[in-house]
Order: sequence, then structure tokens, then C-alpha cells
Amino acid sequence: MQVAIITKFAPRFAPAGKVLYLGDAADKTLHLYRDDLKALGVPITKHDKLPDVVIYVPSKNWLLLVEAVTASGPVSPGRRHDLEHFLSRCTATRVYITAFLDFKEFKRHVHDIAWETEVWIAADPDHLIHYNGEKFLGPLERP
Repeated sequence: MQVAIITKFAPRFAPAGKVLYLGDAADKTLHLYRDDLKALGVPITKHDKLPDVVIYVPSKNWLLLVEAVTASGPVSPGRRHDLEHFLSRCTATRVYITAFLDFKEFKRHVHDIAWETEVWIAADPDHLIHYNGEKFLGPLERP
């Protein structure tokens, strides 16, 4: 799943982003830019707290925090709360994303996904599902 996040998600939704952290259950630090994370105010002593993939988009000052549901489950309300607390000194705006391989897996976890997060499904990589309420309420503008 992490490979799909790096090769399919990032080029579409964070083309100028830099992967600062990549981990999984077996190896918590497959890829780690310690100095960049520290500069953003991200604690670097508790790698088990970080999501599976962390991407920084400098032009927007966004920190994309991507959970691969196959590795650690979705960004649930509790997980989002814990990450907000853990990243309370982070200077970047945080964007929470849960990544799924397919819709079947998404359907199994749909009730556990936190509001104010995004969902990305690798089987349909060009789209996101927004759990953002009124932020996106309105008609689609057509040319």
C-alpha cells in the first residue's frame, strides 16, 4: 500500500511534495528525513506515533499524514485526536488521509473514518472522498 501511496497518490495530489517519513509495522523508519521533520516541529523520538507515510508540500505548508489501512487502520476520530495532540507544535497545516487498496476494503471501515479527513482508494487513484461536511457543499462549476 505504501508503494501505491508514493507512486500513485503523491504525483496526483502532492506533485511537489517530499516524502519525509515512510514506515510500516515491520520497520518504523524505512525512510526518514529527521532534520526536515524537526524543522516543522514534528517530534522524532516516537516513530510509532507517525502515520505510515508523511509528505510535506512546501508551497502550501501542508503536512499530508497518510495511513495505509492495510497496515494500521483508518484515520479514526481517536487516531486523528491523538495525532493532533502529538503534532501540536507542528508549524505545517495537517491533512489527514486514509488510503485503501479498493472499495471493498473502504466499505469495511467506512464507519470508522473521522470527519475532516480524506479518503484515497488506489483502485480509483484520480479521486478523493472528502469527509469535510460543508467545506465542499455547493454545485459543481461547469465550464
